[in-house]
Amino acid sequence: MRWRCIGPFRGGRTVAITGVPHQPNLFYIAAVNGGVWKTTDTGHTWEPIFDSQDTGSVGAIAVAPSDPSTIYIGSGEGLQRPDLATGNGVYKSTDAGKTWTHLGLPDAQQITAILVDPKTRIAFS
Repeated sequence: MRWRCIGPFRGGRTVAITGVPHQPNLFYIAAVNGGVWKTTDTGHTWEPIFDSQDTGSVGAIAVAPSDPSTIYIGSGEGLQRPDLATGNGVYKSTDAGKTWTHLGLPDAQQITAILVDPKTRIAFS
């Protein structure tokens, strides 16, 4: 075994990462103030998929267990630090990150966890 980079080539803190069951090459990673990145080749290459949104600060990622194309993002990092980056709510994509819908909670500032009901795909933070 040898060391290799498994994330985007950038500095900074990463607070959320998730894979997709039955798709072993697909991962999503969220940088504290660097948006959301997607890999489909086990981390060899990464693509930014959240850059067009009003915030780049992310604290949580969840993929719906019943539909791997449905992704939820909780914005605002949860690490208490002097240089804290806040967010503006929860986002949802139903096409694996190509487009996003802002679902609300604009004043939450920090969403650090999202749980998705496996049957209904409703997210709770």
